[in-house]
Amino acid sequence: MLVLGGLLLVAGTALVPMFDSQWGLLMTLGVLTAAGAGAGSFSVLIGATAQHVPASRRSMVGGVINAGGSLGQFLFAPFVQALISAFGWAAAMWALAVAALSTLPLAWPLRRRATPAAPATVTSAAPAGMSLREQLRIALRDRSYWCLHIGFFTCGVHIAFLVTHLPTEIAMCGLSPQVSAISLGLIGLFNIGGSLGIGWLGQRYRMKHLLALMYASRAALIAVYLVSPPTPMTFFLFAAGLGLTWLATVPPTAGLVGKLFGPRYLGTLFGLTLLSHQIGGFLGAWVGGLVVERFGAYTWMWYADIALALIAAAVNLPIRESRVVLQPATA
Repeated sequence: MLVLGGLLLVAGTALVPMFDSQWGLLMTLGVLTAAGAGAGSFSVLIGATAQHVPASRRSMVGGVINAGGSLGQFLFAPFVQALISAFGWAAAMWALAVAALSTLPLAWPLRRRATPAAPATVTSAAPAGMSLREQLRIALRDRSYWCLHIGFFTCGVHIAFLVTHLPTEIAMCGLSPQVSAISLGLIGLFNIGGSLGIGWLGQRYRMKHLLALMYASRAALIAVYLVSPPTPMTFFLFAAGLGLTWLATVPPTAGLVGKLFGPRYLGTLFGLTLLSHQIGGFLGAWVGGLVVERFGAYTWMWYADIALALIAAAVNLPIRESRVVLQPATA
């Protein structure tokens, strides 16, 4: 799946400059690159590694994987902006295709299936003989699982809206494209610390409480941004604050899915949760465009983001999660 995703990313980014029609851009950017990113997403990576680590360490492992994605955002945002300024956007797309091609060998170490582990190493909530269909039936009847979907849907709305429309918001304030590139880079940089920190905290505190706190903090950050002057420093601080929770919701969400149902079908179950995230992402990007087209500003979208963040914070609290019990490491 990772190799297939990499090949789709290569094709999608390399073919973009060869099309000048709306449908050509939708197929390359909207279908090929999006499908490639999904095939190499957190659900595949975390699902592949969760079977090799103890349940108590999965939150930290998810944080490390998530931090890797954030590091890429931090490095590539200013790099791509520099390429666009120096050589044009087509050269930047071809450079991204080369970068995607270079990831293919990284899938080689994951080709081996997980070997059965001792109970002290990995625990599974799913019996050995349970089929995927049976596990899905159980999960889809679980209220806690749907609460995770609602929270992650909101996360998708926030992230896609900001990635898609933050550059436009900055331009509407009369600031340069460099402010946009730096802001997106700062989000990735601070999410490295946020992902690692949340992964570590998830081993010691209830992950549902961490999720509720992160969603509530987003509402507070947006409220502070709305009453602040539109200066470069405002956007830099806003980006840094958002970066701490940006995709730091991934480790505790995946960790809770693993706690509820075990690691056997974690890739599929978390993948469905990520699907809710991406549906929210579609709406965040699309509705944001409709709002600015209708009202000439994003004010109402910011208000909606605050309301959704508060709802997500509240809906995570009733999730069924056992108390964290720290255990000494075993040889």
